[in-house]
Amino acid sequence: MTPFEAWISFYTIVRKDVVRIVRIWPQTFLPAVVTSVLYFLIFGTVLGSRIGEFQGVAFLSFVVPGLVMMAVVTNAFSNVAFVMFSSKFFARNIDEILVSPTPPFVIVAGFVAGGVTRGVLVGLLVFLTSIPFAGLSIHSLPVVLLFLVLTSLALSLGGLINGIHAQSIDGINIIPTFVLTPLVYLGGVFYSIEILPGFWQGVTHANPIFFVVDGFRYGFLGISDTPILVSTGVLLAGCALLSLIAWYEIRSGLRLKQ
Repeated sequence: MTPFEAWISFYTIVRKDVVRIVRIWPQTFLPAVVTSVLYFLIFGTVLGSRIGEFQGVAFLSFVVPGLVMMAVVTNAFSNVAFVMFSSKFFARNIDEILVSPTPPFVIVAGFVAGGVTRGVLVGLLVFLTSIPFAGLSIHSLPVVLLFLVLTSLALSLGGLINGIHAQSIDGINIIPTFVLTPLVYLGGVFYSIEILPGFWQGVTHANPIFFVVDGFRYGFLGISDTPILVSTGVLLAGCALLSLIAWYEIRSGLRLKQ
């Protein structure tokens, strides 16, 4: 397959997913915005006024980066997991993709690009929604963009692997419900790990979502519980590992060919 033909394959997979995302925007974008507004009202109006400042910044400003990441994580993961599952059992077009000369890495990139697109757009929408409540504060735009894209990439790869292994609609809901949600809520979205006892700080450092939230918060506020290079390294390592797993799964075709 020539580079141009590979590009056509990649573009076709991505275009189909992006068109779907935009067409059903009340399902892909609106829920994240509505949920975020509720969080902003609760943490800004109700709790924020009572707590005051946290680590030198308003409590709502401290929470906003975590809420943005929470939306990115859930949307990027669920998008690719559903698309892959749908390609296996509903649309049944994964067989045609696998028997085509499209290289496995192009297939992975095509599916993942849709999740990255949705994750980034949802993250931007949630951030824009937060401005009337918390104002605009960005310490380092490159760090914000880096973590936004890499987080969307990592969770999209995770969603692809989940979609490959899922054998029922329940199979693509188990990981978000019983794995991602606890990791997000225990990953420092609403608090700093400095307030935790030593043992639980160590436990939190075993949570990969903690490094995502902490690095993203540094991009907004310039404060973090761990060095930014460490958070970046963990995220890059996660992307590399998940990329290899996804490539192998697509290349082998196990659980995909009907």
